[in-house]
Amino acid sequence: MNIDTTGIEYIVKKVMAEIDCVEEKGWPVKDGEYGVFNDMNNAIDAAYIAQKTYMRQTMAFRSKIIAAMRAEMLKKENMEVICQMAVEETGMGNYEHKLIKHELAATKTPGVEDLVAEAFTGDDGLTLMEQSPFGVIGSVSPSTNPSETVISNGIGMLAGGNTVVFAPHPSAKKTSALTVKLLNKAIIAAGGPENLIVTTANPTIDSANVMFTSDKITMLCATGGPGVVKQVLMSGKKAIGAGAGNPPALVDETADIEKAAKDIIDGCCFDNNLPCIAEKEVVVVEQVADYLIFNMKKNGAYELKDAAKIKELEDLVIPEGRLSRDYVGRDAKTILKGIGIEADPSVRVIIMETSCNHIFAVEELMMPILPVVRVKNIAEGIELAVCLENGNRHTAVMHSTNINNLTEMAKRVQTTIFVKNGPSYAGIGVGGEGYTTFTIAGPTGEGLTSAKTFTRKRRCVLVGGFTIK
Repeated sequence: MNIDTTGIEYIVKKVMAEIDCVEEKGWPVKDGEYGVFNDMNNAIDAAYIAQKTYMRQTMAFRSKIIAAMRAEMLKKENMEVICQMAVEETGMGNYEHKLIKHELAATKTPGVEDLVAEAFTGDDGLTLMEQSPFGVIGSVSPSTNPSETVISNGIGMLAGGNTVVFAPHPSAKKTSALTVKLLNKAIIAAGGPENLIVTTANPTIDSANVMFTSDKITMLCATGGPGVVKQVLMSGKKAIGAGAGNPPALVDETADIEKAAKDIIDGCCFDNNLPCIAEKEVVVVEQVADYLIFNMKKNGAYELKDAAKIKELEDLVIPEGRLSRDYVGRDAKTILKGIGIEADPSVRVIIMETSCNHIFAVEELMMPILPVVRVKNIAEGIELAVCLENGNRHTAVMHSTNINNLTEMAKRVQTTIFVKNGPSYAGIGVGGEGYTTFTIAGPTGEGLTSAKTFTRKRRCVLVGGFTIK
């Protein structure tokens, strides 16, 4: 995808400059305009009032609202500005890949069709099981997928009959606020009520804590690191936690090595490795390791062989053992420049051979740095891959044509997403079957969330009536 971003960059800078200008005067200019509030309490109150109206609307009405949200987010000008703004504001990711993720969230997030009723009939009457809203949901959204999480969770939560209060990561507040504004404009234009989706203009830890403890919030959903997931799990409310991952890509001697190499590089560099589903380390059977590395280099990998340079890279991106935010979500060329290497524009991923306990293999970096670890055989490979996944139960990838090996890995690793013979992003619907979400709840077990995740099952029993068997 080759896109001329010159005009887009001008528009983005203009929009961001306008926001910067009004921030000095108190942002937003009008408190509550299109769902963006100065105070978290006011945002929660508005969503609480809106939900009382919204819950009485028909499913057809919900469908109409969601269709309007999708259409607004798929407008070319909105997609381009939001995605470019996300890169500009956060300093992370890849514009072209963000366009793919944004479109994916708008088109492949399930709506009301996800809410399927069940019925039981017999001599004692009729029992109906239906999905009902929780009420007002508090949703933490990350800087890695700012617009995508707001779109995907916004559609799913509203499809379930809820309203939602977003607490975005502060480093993505402008992108998040613009997305919320555009969604609310679409909802209102379609005849919906105000404030079905709300947020705060200047999110902070304090404002998030207000959301976590508010009696008007009945469910919490956190998409982010282990710290915020732990907070929502300690809230005493119904909580959904989508935490970190460290996905291994396991390659055995039966794999199509040329395809595996391309898939691994494509998946690893997607949005500069920001997605938690992306390949974070490679475990390969020694018999095919050299050929895999050869083909990875043919597909845009730059191999670091010098131990001193690998140590220099480690000191650059993990100084004193702590991940440097300056390099999270940055492209491979920028990272290599930090250690004095001017790379060819075709370079997409930095690879190197490491031991299984090297920090590059053990820690989730969220940057296109990919350690390669050799193993003697597939049994050792499965053992190591499961260990490196670190019990996150998030995502794993395997390349093999041996069904027994694939089955054993699937049983052992116990991840929410297991991609076989494809790039990691196939697991969220990019070139793979199935719906999309950007909230993958491994820690709390809901898996790939959708509208039904944000509802509660209710049983309605009619005794001794309405059976026609």
